[in-house]
Amino acid sequence: MPSDANPLIHKAYRPVPGWSLLLFPAACAVLAPLFVWLLPDREMLTVLGAFFVIGLLAVVMAVAPLGRTAIPALGLRPAKWKYLVFGPLATLALSVAVSQLGIEPQGMKQVLDFVPNRLVLSLLLLAVLAPLVEELVFRGLIYGWVAGRWGGMAGLIVSSLAFAAAHFEPAHVVLVLPLGLLFGWMRWRTDSLLPSLVAHILNNGFAVLAAVYLPGV
Repeated sequence: MPSDANPLIHKAYRPVPGWSLLLFPAACAVLAPLFVWLLPDREMLTVLGAFFVIGLLAVVMAVAPLGRTAIPALGLRPAKWKYLVFGPLATLALSVAVSQLGIEPQGMKQVLDFVPNRLVLSLLLLAVLAPLVEELVFRGLIYGWVAGRWGGMAGLIVSSLAFAAAHFEPAHVVLVLPLGLLFGWMRWRTDSLLPSLVAHILNNGFAVLAAVYLPGV
């Protein structure tokens, strides 16, 4: 039963306050110039790494004033094992199905071109850090703010659209929107960030490994 329909779960729900959502872009704006200045080079993976580190620090800064309530506000709570198992499987199946559309975003291709020579770094960056930051921002901050005011279904839709739009390139938006909706559904259905986080990490890890061991497939 979705959290919207369960008053006991909803009573324990801690919505993300609006000021916290505003603190996130403000923190990004403050941190970005510092990281740009400190970058050792402008290689693709280095820039992406700085981008996601800034995002992670900005999330922490945005929710820090909430204290301990930041954890439930972001959805960092246990979930039933079946969602942690079948969620990632459904995500991989959907990802494979979407890839059959034959759409290949150029931005993604450029990033994956670096993977074979920097596998460990690519896995840490693209399959761990990137999903963590994206889930905290879209299914944590944005979902938490919208759902706290207009309900979980609104949170699902808004966070999924924002997730897709953040990928900018139209071809990439088309590819990630179905995944965003699935991740949003898991967040709504379980009232937890963990299923979508696990699914996102495994999906990205599979994509990175496929770029190395299954090129052209």
